[in-house]
Amino acid sequence: MNNDCSNENHIAEILKVILMLQQNACPENCLDSCDRPALGGGVNCIVCNTRPISLYLRGCCGNQLLMPTTKDNTTDETSGVFKIEKMDGNCATFRVLAPNPDTSSPYPYVSTNSVFTICLSCICMIRCLSDTYIECI
Repeated sequence: MNNDCSNENHIAEILKVILMLQQNACPENCLDSCDRPALGGGVNCIVCNTRPISLYLRGCCGNQLLMPTTKDNTTDETSGVFKIEKMDGNCATFRVLAPNPDTSSPYPYVSTNSVFTICLSCICMIRCLSDTYIECI
């Protein structure tokens, strides 16, 4: 987690690393930190292509950002787990990930059709979750 709220460049740099790793997914195990140099496989995960993250908002006592799991708001379900998909300056676009309904799957999340863009200066902390495989939409 990065909790240095004085300089959002730290968060942007970590997100750039995660985005680059996802674009060049590599099944190697490395250090256990947000900016470790490769996406890795775990005990139940052979090949990973995503480093899911949670975002925490600045000025809201560090409240976790929750977003709807559908873009048409047909359900009240929200998730606080995201995949970074694009960066443009100090803004980033994320896809909302939902819990995998297939409980026999080794992969804990599935991709949704819900995406959002946020100014990184609104983010105070990020939390990296275990690398996983997410099917592309």
